[in-house]
Amino acid sequence: MWTADGGLVLGVYEKEGETDSFDLTTAARSLDDAVSGKLSELLKISGPALKKGKNRIFYGLHEDFPCVAVVGLGKNNAGVCGSENWDTGKENIRAALSAGCRLLQDLEVSHVEVEACGDAQAAAEGAVLGLFQYDLLKTKKKTKVTTQLHGSDDVAGWEKGILYGEGQNLARLLMEGPANLITPTAFADTIEEKLAPYSERVTSSLHFFWVSQGWIVEQQMGAFLSVSKGSEEPPVFLELHYNGSPDKTQAPLLLVGKGITFDSGGISLKPPSGMDAMRADMGGAATVCAALVTAVALKLPINIIGLAPLCENMPSGKASKPGDVVTAKNGKTIQVDNTDAEGRLVLADALCYAHTFSPRAIVNAATLTGAMDVALGSAATGVFSNSDWLWERLHQASVVTGDRVWRMPLFQHYTRQVTDSQLADLNNVGSSRSGGACTAAAFLREFVTAPHWAHLDIAGVMGNKDEVPYLRKGMSGRPTRTLVEFAARLAQEA
Repeated sequence: MWTADGGLVLGVYEKEGETDSFDLTTAARSLDDAVSGKLSELLKISGPALKKGKNRIFYGLHEDFPCVAVVGLGKNNAGVCGSENWDTGKENIRAALSAGCRLLQDLEVSHVEVEACGDAQAAAEGAVLGLFQYDLLKTKKKTKVTTQLHGSDDVAGWEKGILYGEGQNLARLLMEGPANLITPTAFADTIEEKLAPYSERVTSSLHFFWVSQGWIVEQQMGAFLSVSKGSEEPPVFLELHYNGSPDKTQAPLLLVGKGITFDSGGISLKPPSGMDAMRADMGGAATVCAALVTAVALKLPINIIGLAPLCENMPSGKASKPGDVVTAKNGKTIQVDNTDAEGRLVLADALCYAHTFSPRAIVNAATLTGAMDVALGSAATGVFSNSDWLWERLHQASVVTGDRVWRMPLFQHYTRQVTDSQLADLNNVGSSRSGGACTAAAFLREFVTAPHWAHLDIAGVMGNKDEVPYLRKGMSGRPTRTLVEFAARLAQEA
């Protein structure tokens, strides 16, 4: 019977100017020396030189490693690519090492050592992200694999990468879970559980509608309540405070996430095809909460507040109807012409509340519009911002993580569309179907007075088929790592 407790993942580079040759990484060369050149020999006789994304597996090569997976890393000099807006070298490492780890996982290898390939953080991210599989509800599960750094002293980089990867996997876990299990209350409980080991540095406030006797009403969050009232599941407003800066007076970074744990469309009911994916319509809340959990685990020296208005959008006799008028926290009235444009309503009140903390910057994330998926697909998150300063920092962070962002326009043209309402100050849909992602962003801007604000529309990057090679098919958890990297860089500027 086949058993293997130990596996090893090594990399090889394409040799410059030679199509049928390769360069071993430092760790691969070390193993090759230990087995008297047998690794090099096997690579030469087992097929053409390994190109980027290709891999081979060898058995019995070394007594400590029953299985050795060798993966192609592409060219050794790959760096930041301006046209792709990412660090190609880091992306190659993530993709290659995730493929090697999955190859060994499929062979039921339970412990895998992974070489750094010159970037221990990227290697760890690739391993952790590549091995994730949502199989909690299946009787037959993937082999649970533990990973360990091989042949490198950069333990700090490896551990950082592990935390970045685990953060994104937390968002994937929440987004993938069925809506009958990940209710607003269950979502909030999960985040509280993840933060429990760090109680000395973080506090959480769960504003349960039925416990606090109307805290949401007291806060005059009429837009949020108008979405939640059609569901039997009570709404929850999750508020998280991380005090990581030595300067307790430092203005906080505000992270705000749309938390619709299931979106049926309400009275403006969605078509049934694909509606099951709307269990992940709280992807904004999942990514910002996971980013905050990761920031806490990394002990980033920055103050962060996370806000997540959590509820379902369901049809019932109590649900909002097209044509209803509701009042947001800032006093603006909204004509709700489409109850399936609910994300901007819950965010409107959350953004108003965010301003009460005098924030350094506000970043909100939401699976807000199908129009964003049409515009950018899964290639990048669309970013709408009133601040060049904030946009530049988000973009710089995304280049490092490989989880790209792309700036979208916030023209006054779109503002005119959302202020064209017969009954109220605003309409929750634009007067034209064109530019739907832009009119949604323009609507949110009506609830922002802060000089540094960015809206991340993550609808296009919500799921993964095969676009990101180091993520399996399913909910992606993007752009959690970009939010973490952004916060880490902002902490260094304090």
